[in-house]
Amino acid sequence: MPSETLVMIPPLLCDARIFAAQMNELSRDHAVMFAPTTRGERMEEVASQILTWAPSKFALAGMGMGGMVAMEVLRRAADRVTRIALISTSPQADTPEAAAAREPHIIAARSGRMADVLQHEINSTWMAPTSDKVELVRKLTDMGRELGPEVYVKQARALQRRKDQQATLRQITQPTIVICGRHDGQYQLKRHAFLAELIPYAQLEVIEGAGYLPTLESPDAVSDVLRRWMKAPLMLRS
Repeated sequence: MPSETLVMIPPLLCDARIFAAQMNELSRDHAVMFAPTTRGERMEEVASQILTWAPSKFALAGMGMGGMVAMEVLRRAADRVTRIALISTSPQADTPEAAAAREPHIIAARSGRMADVLQHEINSTWMAPTSDKVELVRKLTDMGRELGPEVYVKQARALQRRKDQQATLRQITQPTIVICGRHDGQYQLKRHAFLAELIPYAQLEVIEGAGYLPTLESPDAVSDVLRRWMKAPLMLRS
């Protein structure tokens, strides 16, 4: 039986470099597809685009905003997803306050102040104390600058308008893994534990020595976890 294609969806203002180590490692045994989130101002639009690109059946991994898109993909086409990995993410919608707080940054991006947007969106306190924060900030800044303000505005709008996906998670029957860094300052460990508890049979994997960016902060550890998850049997559960 051929191995499954793995579709990987990135966080806000990130390109394939966020998964470079994992794509390099997993592509030895699997077809790996990177799915950008640069089109559409709603999660539904982004998810629909990915579903037009993806094969008829596929494994799915999403990080940050990409995890939120992955949940929408699952909500729309659960029969096509063979297994799912959720990394550094949340199933909850923006609160009205959080949605409103995005507006000044959207305005800044549209008015040519993308540097200010990147400074706000890239928070080194979300990373592990032992991580090379200078290098991580540089990588994230490079990706965000290259993607640019138009992409940022679309992604910020999608985040503002996203649905709460807790009901979607309760219905998952596919092998599921929830991955987070021990020192994640954005979505803390207790929030990931709550996310995992929503999903029947989900496994929570905590990456030591990592924060919000485990794919960059502890790339080998994340690759190992994803490899084990991809090898796990597909079990029908009811």
